Amino acid sequence: MDTEKKLILAMDQGTTSSRAILFDQQYAIVAQSQQEFDQHFPDSGWVEHNALDIWKTSIDTAKQVLVEAGLQAQQIAAIGITNQRETTLLWDRNSGAPIYNAIVWQDRRTAEYCNSLKDRGHEAMVSAKTGLLLDPYFSATKIAWLLDNVDGARERAERGELAFGTMDSWLLWNLTEGQSHATDATNASRTMLYNIHQGHWDEELLTLFNIPASLLPEVKDCAADFGNTKLLGNNSVIPILGIAGDQQAATVGQACFETGMMKSTYGTGCFALLNTGTTAVASNNKLLTTIAYQLDGKVTYALEGSIFIASAAVQWLRDGLGIIDSAKQSGELAQQADSNQDVYMVPAFTGLGAPWWDADARGALLGLTRATGPAEIARAALESVCYQTLDLRTAMHADWDQSAETVLRVDGGMVASDWTMQRLADILQAPVDRAVIAETTALGAAWLAGSRAGVWPDQQGFADSWRLDKNFAPEMEAEIRDKKVHGWNKAVRRVLS
Repeated sequence: MDTEKKLILAMDQGTTSSRAILFDQQYAIVAQSQQEFDQHFPDSGWVEHNALDIWKTSIDTAKQVLVEAGLQAQQIAAIGITNQRETTLLWDRNSGAPIYNAIVWQDRRTAEYCNSLKDRGHEAMVSAKTGLLLDPYFSATKIAWLLDNVDGARERAERGELAFGTMDSWLLWNLTEGQSHATDATNASRTMLYNIHQGHWDEELLTLFNIPASLLPEVKDCAADFGNTKLLGNNSVIPILGIAGDQQAATVGQACFETGMMKSTYGTGCFALLNTGTTAVASNNKLLTTIAYQLDGKVTYALEGSIFIASAAVQWLRDGLGIIDSAKQSGELAQQADSNQDVYMVPAFTGLGAPWWDADARGALLGLTRATGPAEIARAALESVCYQTLDLRTAMHADWDQSAETVLRVDGGMVASDWTMQRLADILQAPVDRAVIAETTALGAAWLAGSRAGVWPDQQGFADSWRLDKNFAPEMEAEIRDKKVHGWNKAVRRVLS
């Protein structure tokens, strides 16, 4: 290894933007770049991305960080990729051209198809093999829709002319100029086609969804030799050595390597993952069983709970109600709320996620009086994220009693608010740890690549380097907390369909 090659490039391909972050050997950010891209809503409940926009913003930001840092491509030791999960694309193997827009994880167009499969009794088999629920969220029914609704797609797929990929595979294909069609175990585990216990694409699932196996990428460890790229300048060859879906990458970035550790990421939605080690815990509470990471051929599993609306509730305060000008103001406003008012927001704008999984639930504000104002509504929006996290944690404890002493590490944009994190600790009645390094998703992808390249430490060394920014310990009296949680539970029951 060239001693000058100590920098790691993380390509973080998200739902609304693509980012590139360049890290040095001490995990410090050298430079970063971000570009948003358009969201497309061609029909009610449909969400699409132009895959060429995703590729362009991804490669442009990767080049831009080098320009900003005044560095050359040959100084990068390796690239790690992390991505929005489940978003689905089919493209032509010869031309590399997408046959249709990417269908985004949020898209609900296959809800009726999923319901028909449930009615025919298939969900138990699907869940046993994949750890997932039969839901449009995942990739399989999206692939089936593309094959059945894009002219000639099924025939081309059966002739081996098409490739399927989530966004990691799409970036990898383009970075390697069509030389590598692969994914990692975490992204594969979100397709609803991958047997997470046996570690391969499952023939019975492929038959159920009528999907040709020739479409599928090779599945590798999260830290592996995925291929090389020469596209960042000077014809320099840079290895791509790490891939993980965004929530799994955040789990790695938070160094949640020990059984019982839990991370919760607060972005547009909230995703909590609990490391269950070598045990794939089957949930009785509508949580997902998924692959946390796979290293050296060894799988580590997790329980996952998804909250659809987290910071999106704050965005609604800003863009929908107009009661704040910036997200930062929400915590400041919440501090001014009347403690004698019990106002609850159930932010089911797009249904409720785990542990409810009620797509037909809709949002509500409850407990309003003539005295209710912007401060009480802001507090209710922030508290709704805390209550939903409690629901996830309670479900995880019910599914896996070893999780009683869960360590919770938090990341994402909302965790910058001390008020929100303190209220989270109060509602959970458990400590909450905020890391010094906030960009944990990109950091996780970077560690996968950097450790494989030999310029970053192994798991233990990386875990030892994790640093606490602030610990939030519960301060609210238990009696007050219990009363508030009781009110939340009543509010949720009011909106369940």
